[in-house]
Amino acid sequence: VHLVESGGGLVQAGGSLRLSCAASGSSFTINVMGWYRQAPGKQRELVADINSGSSTNYADSVKGRFTISRDNAKNTLYLQMSSLKPEDTAVYYCVLVDPYVYWGQGIQVTVSS
Repeated sequence: VHLVESGGGLVQAGGSLRLSCAASGSSFTINVMGWYRQAPGKQRELVADINSGSSTNYADSVKGRFTISRDNAKNTLYLQMSSLKPEDTAVYYCVLVDPYVYWGQGIQVTVSS
């Protein structure tokens, strides 16, 4: 399984970004996918996940601001991030569980104040 994230970068507080994660080598429709993030000096934490039935789960810190979605036809996972805050600054990782756990290489998101 190979996961490739894209869409990160630098944005001002209040702005938006959309992360994408292209997956290959997995039975994409029968798994759970999600986004984690890790800020400097902090533990990696779950941001959001979505199962093959499109049920979603969000960290309290991003509820109402972030939206996770998936396109099974394109084997791609998305994270739409809005109303970004400086505390959202982190490396964001895509993860796939089928049931083995696979991680992407991570992508930097920096929110300036």
